[in-house]
Amino acid sequence: MAELNTDDGGGKKGGGKVRSKKSNAKVDLTAMVDLAFLLITFFMLTTSLSKPQSMDLGLPDKDDDPTKNKEVKTDQRRTMTIILGKDNKIKWFHGLQNEPEPGGSPTNAVYGKNGIRKEILKRVASIPQVTGDPKKGLIVIIKPTQKSNYRNLVDILDEMAICNVPTYAIVNDFSDDEKKLAEEMNK
Repeated sequence: MAELNTDDGGGKKGGGKVRSKKSNAKVDLTAMVDLAFLLITFFMLTTSLSKPQSMDLGLPDKDDDPTKNKEVKTDQRRTMTIILGKDNKIKWFHGLQNEPEPGGSPTNAVYGKNGIRKEILKRVASIPQVTGDPKKGLIVIIKPTQKSNYRNLVDILDEMAICNVPTYAIVNDFSDDEKKLAEEMNK
């Protein structure tokens, strides 16, 4: 049992007057300790811990026959390709690399609001006007190279969320021209 003793020593001090001995005041702290542990347990069980925040990632359905080659045709006016290289390098083009859309030839960019975000926002706003259908928005194809780092991929995915890009995909399949472009970036 836990208790608090307040002993004043009792007896003679120095050789003067003899005082009557007072009884010690005892406070039982057992209930206080029990209450403290009950409160700690209560708050531990009722507190909601912060949940990790993650980005929703839509993955394709598992295909039963992987030998089938399913090509998806998209309007080149709607596509923007972003290639991530080493040392935080980015190259982007709008449309096909060999036949880019006006103002969409392969261009170097930097991360941030004055770099790639500015271009993505411009394309997000212009695509519905070009196609004539507000439901048909920009499609961004993100192609990280072997020498790009994970942070760059996360940064470009953040740009997709910031710019409200309706459709984007991470692709590791490079055409021959894109391989040459990636090799130039990774030198």
